[in-house]
Amino acid sequence: MGSDRSWLIIFMVFSSLLSSIVNGSDAYNPEALDALFHYYANQTLAKHHTGTLYKVPLPSNLTGMEVSVIRVRSGSLWGRGTNFSFIKIPPRVRTLLYVKRLAIVYDNLGEWSSKYYQVPGYSLVSPVVGFNVYDSSNLTALSDKQVILSTTNEPISIHFPYIEAEDKNVAELKCVKFGTDGSVEFKNITERNVCVTGKAGHFSVVISSMPEEKERIWKWWVIGFVAGTFGLVLLVSVGVISFTLWRRMKIKTMEKESDSAVAIDTFWVGGDKMPSASMIRTQPVLEHDYVP
Repeated sequence: MGSDRSWLIIFMVFSSLLSSIVNGSDAYNPEALDALFHYYANQTLAKHHTGTLYKVPLPSNLTGMEVSVIRVRSGSLWGRGTNFSFIKIPPRVRTLLYVKRLAIVYDNLGEWSSKYYQVPGYSLVSPVVGFNVYDSSNLTALSDKQVILSTTNEPISIHFPYIEAEDKNVAELKCVKFGTDGSVEFKNITERNVCVTGKAGHFSVVISSMPEEKERIWKWWVIGFVAGTFGLVLLVSVGVISFTLWRRMKIKTMEKESDSAVAIDTFWVGGDKMPSASMIRTQPVLEHDYVP
């Protein structure tokens, strides 16, 4: 039975590799990569003892990735925890389903990180590191069944080897946990280079991918828009005030001219007030003296 399972794992691994070659860069499948790590970790553990961390040899086409594995007893994990390969599991951590022994496979994807994991709108500023936990009760073969951990007091902490944003404020950085279904879980980073979690998986630190130049242009655009709006309001206000003053001055000028002019008598016709001359200034003159 164990031999059949091993052949099944080998078939899955090489099928995934063949698919990657045929489909190109779109076939960077994290699940297939985990299966590959599981396969090589199983080969490594078969030759070594419980309680010691071992580096897992990888093929040359995965140069740049680092994988290590350790087999521990459940009682040891509960009593002392582990602190290997950037991952610190505190004491008082147990498995949801009891297993006598378990194997922890650690991986650091290094420069391959962005090929297997992406976060839309963000850039990775640390390598993707992670760990998976498997049932290792059988000393001759590593089970492909993953074990779920349950923390009680302290969370599991991930210490990243480096972050390519040392000049950034911690508030600008975000911890991300990549789910097996392609989901991404964000958390605030409390310490530089450190994220916390309660479950196994893969993790990284990200920052908004909007370039600083675009941010600077955006800020100046907002400042220009606010200044332009204020200037337009000010210009309209000055125009309204100027028009109001000019109108008042014109009315005053017309009133003065009206006071200095000759007064014209008026009389009422019905409901209308009409001008009326008090005398005839020009006497009528007949063109001929002939009177019929």
